[in-house]
Amino acid sequence: MKEKLSNTEFRAMRAFMKLIDTVHPHVPAQAETFGIEPGMTVVDYGCGPGRYTVEFARLTGPEGKVYAVDLLEAALRETQKRLQEHNLKNVELKLVKGYDSELARETADLICAIDMFHHVADTNSFLKELARIAKPDGFLLLSGGHQTRSSIKKAIAASGLWDIAEETKGFLKYKKRLQQEG
Repeated sequence: MKEKLSNTEFRAMRAFMKLIDTVHPHVPAQAETFGIEPGMTVVDYGCGPGRYTVEFARLTGPEGKVYAVDLLEAALRETQKRLQEHNLKNVELKLVKGYDSELARETADLICAIDMFHHVADTNSFLKELARIAKPDGFLLLSGGHQTRSSIKKAIAASGLWDIAEETKGFLKYKKRLQQEG
């Protein structure tokens, strides 16, 4: 399993996504079904070319905050271009190395990992980091894309960090499990 795409692979993925968005322009707009409200803090983990980041920034509004997180500088450059085109200023770009996002503990109301979970080699470390940055009442939203829903659910359940809150045709939404004192 390859976690980090090359720049060439990223450009090919970006071109494919542009084609999808032309044929099915509702795909990024489905973010309206994720439960994002003005003032929320949303993390777009594995933001790629920022096709959802723009929608998240629009939905959280100027009083909200979006963190666009990716392993590739090329992805963040593309996201920055999109944000400038839409004059959105409530987004901070974060280049990550490994599984440490460097975001503060309990930052996010919602973490969105759209069509990227199949790239994660160490799902336990990844899910532990997401639980660290989620607020106590925070959510994780996953859209599988390139893997079966059952394999995603199995990996999440094995982590012991998240409980399923909602399942739709398009995504799985998990609530951060409250850690037992002891």
